[in-house]
Amino acid sequence: MDASALIPILSVAIATSTPLVFASIGETITERGGVINLSAEGTVMLAAMAGFALAKTTEGLGIVPSLLLGFGGAALVGAAIALIVAFGALTLKQSQVAIGFVLALLCADLSSFLGNPFVRVPGPTVPNFKIPLLQDIPVIGQLFFQSDLLVYASYLLIIFSVIYFYRTRLGLTLRTLGEQPAAAFARGTNVILWRYWYTLLGGALMGIGGAAFSLDFKAGWSYRHTAGYGWIALAIVIFGGWNPLRVALSCYLFGILQSLASVAQSSIPDVPTQVFTVAPFVLMILFLVLTSSEWLERLFKLLPPALSRFMSQAIHSTPPLALGKVFEQD
Repeated sequence: MDASALIPILSVAIATSTPLVFASIGETITERGGVINLSAEGTVMLAAMAGFALAKTTEGLGIVPSLLLGFGGAALVGAAIALIVAFGALTLKQSQVAIGFVLALLCADLSSFLGNPFVRVPGPTVPNFKIPLLQDIPVIGQLFFQSDLLVYASYLLIIFSVIYFYRTRLGLTLRTLGEQPAAAFARGTNVILWRYWYTLLGGALMGIGGAAFSLDFKAGWSYRHTAGYGWIALAIVIFGGWNPLRVALSCYLFGILQSLASVAQSSIPDVPTQVFTVAPFVLMILFLVLTSSEWLERLFKLLPPALSRFMSQAIHSTPPLALGKVFEQD
């Protein structure tokens, strides 16, 4: 495959990874704050339905207002689901995993029931917007600057998240909430209140990710329109080591796998299409297993010490120490 054929594949992969970028970074923010929002699958699906339904019913206002209302409504749906998770986990001190799992199933079924009138109905989609001058840069312009505003917003989200996490005092507080909440509390931080905020913010971003499916990547609505992507977002957070940059790169890796699967499907027509549909999911899980294996650590020890440390840190990571644990704030 030559470069001229590879560039379109990569540009499509970047564009189609955008919903996962929003959802995965949203979950990263939530888990860095110490809360597990396992409702991602249902949240993305219900938000996708709500965003499309709201944009469709307000289509008469014009494409821009209807899309803004669609994304705003999806964000509110995501935040509302996250509020249930936060209330159950932080106020009632119940199992975060159990609450999230039940919500994932409930919201998925709700999306099918409530979204039935909108199945296979055409609606508004995010229009393309090529950035002048930047789009003419060889290779780079074709890859990154010939898409739409939602894709460009995902770039800004990645940059802002990295700066916020590692270059601001609030980012330090966020990471402390998930690592050492007692230390944050001792310094005067209201741990419960901030965990509420970051859980709601993460839920809103997951909601936007859901709307990005139904209003951009997979425009429209159908039964279980985003099935599987919420679970992939949860896996990507682990695969990305709870680091927003690595999480985003993992999303793009999944997008590339999807694009390659589509190319392979057209090149090998004798293989059942279901194989290529599930291949990216299987490969992502395989990558997750391999990068979590002890044998990989042993392999790194064969490298020079400096390179071994770099590779180990780049691949391996540990979850926040207080993730999913109840914090008693007196």
